[in-house]
Amino acid sequence: MTDVVVIGAGQAGLSASYFLQRRGVDHVVLDANPAPGGAWLHRWPSLRMRTVHGIHELPGMPFEQPSPDEPANEAIPSYFARYEQLFDLPVIRPVNVTQVLDHGSLLGVETSGGTWTTRGLINATGTWRRPFWPHYPGQETFRGRQLHTADYRGPDEFAGKRVVVVGGGASATQLLMELAPLAAETRWVTRHEPVWREGPFTEDYGRWVVGMVEERVRAGLIPRSVVSVTGLPLNDATRAALASGVLDRWPMFSRITPGGVEWASGERFDADVVLWATGFRHDLDHLAPLHLRGAGGGIQVDGTRVVSDPRIHLVGYGPSASTIGANRAGRSAVRELMGHLDGLRVAG
Repeated sequence: MTDVVVIGAGQAGLSASYFLQRRGVDHVVLDANPAPGGAWLHRWPSLRMRTVHGIHELPGMPFEQPSPDEPANEAIPSYFARYEQLFDLPVIRPVNVTQVLDHGSLLGVETSGGTWTTRGLINATGTWRRPFWPHYPGQETFRGRQLHTADYRGPDEFAGKRVVVVGGGASATQLLMELAPLAAETRWVTRHEPVWREGPFTEDYGRWVVGMVEERVRAGLIPRSVVSVTGLPLNDATRAALASGVLDRWPMFSRITPGGVEWASGERFDADVVLWATGFRHDLDHLAPLHLRGAGGGIQVDGTRVVSDPRIHLVGYGPSASTIGANRAGRSAVRELMGHLDGLRVAG
């Protein structure tokens, strides 16, 4: 029996654990990864710190900027590991949570390492284990290779290949710019016309973006990504790629053929590889027995609190799915959850 179980030891989970630790709350952090780092452990090796959009330091410990050439999947996990050690956070790994059950006043967290019984739950599982693969007619007939961003390991394997990159987010443009110099030919396709954002990301603009995302989760709708609201940043690299034609955008094809892709107009592109940079979905299957999803397809959340069950908080979900948002979410989730649990204890 423990007061709080935190699921996931990425930025949001570590932040929540830090604030629980400061309050002296008995808790445990269950992490499926074999080592510290969260989703950063799995980023492609060619992703360098110079191209990472920005890491907000965890509460209580500065993030000393590493060399711009250091791989992100080494620099950030190293920071997370030092953080766990400095604050002696109670992280247990590798532990895979299979389901969470309602046992009346308590919750049962069933895992590969046994069952934890808890009064409260902070879920910080992120999205990395749920890559989204859309389906298009003929997809199963393609003779080339199909892979998702989650499987990408670097540009060298695309040398001399004809590559279709699918997706309108930042990862699609990053990977396209990285592999295009080695590929024989590339084509970028998106469902919607990309929107490019120029100028600084001000505090007021940030609040507006978070508000747009938060509006959906308050209504119980499936969250939109932050980048879907902000658009794609214009910088020196993207301007050069636009000028060279690498970021010429094509609308989505209508079908996949054995040798490539085809549009409704009859236009074809012969391809060796289709790279699906189509994002991820929130990793929440283990919460299914609690029946938290509503008619809108999402889980109705007020701040981080699940409206239908205030014992459960989702951090890294909706508006808190960013490094700075994750820190704030961890702090507010702990404050509100402990207020609720303390109120129950007094009432009992």
